[in-house]
Amino acid sequence: MKLSIGGRTSTNAVRRALLTSAVAIVPTMVHAQTQPVETIIVTGHPLGGAAAIAPSVAPLDAVQPTSVISGDFIEKNFAPSTNYDEAIKFTPSTFDIAPNGPGLSESQAISVRGFQDGQFNVTFDGIPWGDSNDFTHHTTSYFMAHDLGEITVDRGPGTGATIGDATFGGTVYMLSKSPSEEMGFNPYVSYGSFNTLLYGFEFDSGAIDDTDGTRIMVDLENLKSDGYLTNEGQERQNVFFKLVQPLGSNTTLAVVAMVNHIHQGISLGATRNEIDTLGPNWGLSNNPAQQNYFGYNLDHITTDFEYMDLASTFGSGWELDTKVYTYGYYHRGFNGEDPNGQGPQAFPDLVVPTYGGSPQFGVPGELLQNDYRSVGTITRVTKDLPIGDVKFGIWYDHQFNVRSLREVDMSDGFAPNFDPLNGGGALVIAPGTPGITLDGGIDRLLTQNLLTMQPYVQVDWDVTDALTLSPGVRYSWFQRSVNAPVDINGELYNVYSNTYDSVLPSIEAHYAFEPDWTAYAQIAKGFLAPNEKIFNSSAPGQSNFTPENTWNYQIGSSRQLDDLVVSADAYYIDFSNFYQIKTFGGVSGPISLGGARYMGLEGELTYVIGGGFSAYANGSLNSAKQTNRSLYTTPNGWISGTPEDTWVVGGIFNRYGFYASLLGKYTGARPGDDGLGSGSPFFTLDASLDYDLTRLTDVVKNAFIKLDVQNLTNVTKIIYNPGTTLGNPYNGMGGDNLYWTEPGRSVFVTLSTTF
Repeated sequence: MKLSIGGRTSTNAVRRALLTSAVAIVPTMVHAQTQPVETIIVTGHPLGGAAAIAPSVAPLDAVQPTSVISGDFIEKNFAPSTNYDEAIKFTPSTFDIAPNGPGLSESQAISVRGFQDGQFNVTFDGIPWGDSNDFTHHTTSYFMAHDLGEITVDRGPGTGATIGDATFGGTVYMLSKSPSEEMGFNPYVSYGSFNTLLYGFEFDSGAIDDTDGTRIMVDLENLKSDGYLTNEGQERQNVFFKLVQPLGSNTTLAVVAMVNHIHQGISLGATRNEIDTLGPNWGLSNNPAQQNYFGYNLDHITTDFEYMDLASTFGSGWELDTKVYTYGYYHRGFNGEDPNGQGPQAFPDLVVPTYGGSPQFGVPGELLQNDYRSVGTITRVTKDLPIGDVKFGIWYDHQFNVRSLREVDMSDGFAPNFDPLNGGGALVIAPGTPGITLDGGIDRLLTQNLLTMQPYVQVDWDVTDALTLSPGVRYSWFQRSVNAPVDINGELYNVYSNTYDSVLPSIEAHYAFEPDWTAYAQIAKGFLAPNEKIFNSSAPGQSNFTPENTWNYQIGSSRQLDDLVVSADAYYIDFSNFYQIKTFGGVSGPISLGGARYMGLEGELTYVIGGGFSAYANGSLNSAKQTNRSLYTTPNGWISGTPEDTWVVGGIFNRYGFYASLLGKYTGARPGDDGLGSGSPFFTLDASLDYDLTRLTDVVKNAFIKLDVQNLTNVTKIIYNPGTTLGNPYNGMGGDNLYWTEPGRSVFVTLSTTF
């Protein structure tokens, strides 16, 4: 167990706070530092005050703009199918779209301050995870909302002790909930829109006295839904296990294991004509002669995530926290060559003569394989000194990835397809190419090794009782090695390796005006390891690409009173070597935009009105523009996908066993590449009503029934342009823009109890 004030561990700061503040024991995470299994949070306010009811809170010890979302808020305000991307949507500067309904497809456009997925970290219990090719995250493939204890959004590159391949855009921290101290069996069920049924049960052993307080939690869930989008159903099974074992009075061992399987229909978006004629929920067809047939466009994904954590406190102020982990991702994907495209849905297959046969009509498609496993370790050491804390440690990760993409005839048992007009292996691969047994029809066949090593050191120097300075430095070393019998950009044989590194200094100043009022300032360098697509050239090993770097300047302040929680911040971010990934016809590639500057103002507030009523609001004013306007692809050099502003306003009632919330989210204009309004402003309204059933009977505990309504006003406008169709290869027509719409109104009822 460790003491922290909301986030950054500081022994002296905690000692001072204990003398002047009330103490509330709740699970939390230590954002970028030690990230232990459990902590005690010194809140500075009585439990039940404004901070306890707030949708998100800026911790008093934050050293960069931070919003913490409690597990209680997630449970009360979101359907159980919800993933972390939707749970953070009420925090400042965030944008997200779940086009198939809450948690019923992967997030398609999550961003923080305009930083897209892949440009910011996501961690689970302090462990960074993500795809090897571009550091993005599959939001439906790992952790479910029922197993989350807290989510924190850090809008900045972090301190010297913040680890991850994409720290420069911020970090979304997920913390698993702790096993209960009491034995219990928790069955729960949820049913709602789109014929969505989720059910599960959680077993908690409670503290087992015979084994010195062992606590075990096992949670099993099953989800089945038709989805909001036509013919894009989802089936998902998840098993989560957590054990916390005290080893004497100063050491705790934690073991976590998770397995997730998902089967889901998936499209690439719909054209404007399809949305206008077939409806905003158009997804896939039921016609097997079409490339957008639902039987040709689906994912089978199995994942697992395991770790062991050993946290110890020694004499003389020494603390050690060591994690050993592994996670795996195994994906078999099927998709039509150009689903919802405007060209012919069936093409003549031009069969390579050595395989015999004559040209025939078929439905072209692709079979995808993407398998990877990461193995790594994180070691963090803290030494308490009279002047403050010294922290040092190291993160090491090795990810091995196997990927392939094959052109096939979906209507002929996935037979190889060699149609050059359809992109199916137009250039016949030279005989004898290593690893190739076919003469064509292969777009991608490769293995990758990614190695990451990040040692760090940081000092939290308590200059006075009120002022703490935290200089730190992290060394980021990244290597990508590829063996590609068929590289991604055409039938090219490549073996190459690229290594990048950067020294990332930072300094933070934290000042406490009062125990309940603090301020901070930060200067930090950010670094993003290069996306795999940067190397799609005939000589990728000779790439002179310079990784993206940022310098971040941020100031902010937070105050927590019994009836008021308020925070505000300002930021300025200077980019060099900025690029974005653009998608055309389902094929993605980098576009260099030169330099860029992001800046903005953010704030959030919760006020307890009285009588059980509270008001909440947050807002952001954001600017993201290229410095080299000759390269811009959007009006005024605006970075596409970045909202000009975001606002949340609403109210919460919490009394007499009732919890009710009404929260509206406004997302401002997001200038994009299509110029047809996909980035126009929109406003949605969500409502929740929860009743504590234990007020009616003492037979059960922790029992509730709740109603969650998302998009109460049923807004279904186009809000995002993910790319374009391929076009018509037979007449040279260019591709049409594809779009996602805001999913329509959804209603979910959930019943949960514990015996």
